[in-house]
Amino acid sequence: MAADKLHKMAHPGMAPVDDTLLNRESWKIFQIMAEFVEGFERLAQIKPSVSIFGSARASTDHPYYQSAEAIAHALSQAGFSVVSGGGPGIMEAANKGAYEGKSPSIGLNIQLPHEPSGNGYQDINLSFRHFFSRKVMFVKYAAAYVVLPGGFGTLDELAEILTLVQTGKTRRIPIILVHRPFWEGLLEWFRATLVGEGMINPEDMELVHVLDKPEEVVDAIFTHYEHRGFEPSAEERERLLDL
Repeated sequence: MAADKLHKMAHPGMAPVDDTLLNRESWKIFQIMAEFVEGFERLAQIKPSVSIFGSARASTDHPYYQSAEAIAHALSQAGFSVVSGGGPGIMEAANKGAYEGKSPSIGLNIQLPHEPSGNGYQDINLSFRHFFSRKVMFVKYAAAYVVLPGGFGTLDELAEILTLVQTGKTRRIPIILVHRPFWEGLLEWFRATLVGEGMINPEDMELVHVLDKPEEVVDAIFTHYEHRGFEPSAEERERLLDL
């Protein structure tokens, strides 16, 4: 009965395919390709870079905003391009800190129905319609991820990089969570539930570091690359081609 009902809902009267809609969806692939091509062309020269994530809702006087700005400025002064989502809140703080430093500030802006896109602190700005192509650009040239407090979008980006590193689809990079009180509950759930029930391995917890001060973030990234350099190895470049 349920199967029959589902079939009738999905195929009411076996209506013919809407050619106009089908054509629009088929041509959509060229728009997606254009986003990737422009991203690759404009971001290939920003290395080494650090991608910074966090809430769009943090006001300029919020401690999270100020922390992001200080971290981004320290990274920029140390020679790292800084990549953010290009929007308000912590994304703006990251761009602002980098913009006032000596290295490029990059915004990967996403077009959303109810949120303004783009802040005024971007040396390079790209605009995306699709989250998935934007997410590839965050990973493709990143030497590290710095994740400040945020909501679903921030958690999505964190889960993305953890999955890619854990599965070997991208190289191992520093994944740094900023502000321990915010993250400790999630990390405890990882330890108690994900590790406890065998959903991840205990060593997967070593993929993340929790730090608070700008100088600690910069030092952790340099320490990670101290004996290997920032450029991907030949094997890692092959992996990055298959993201």
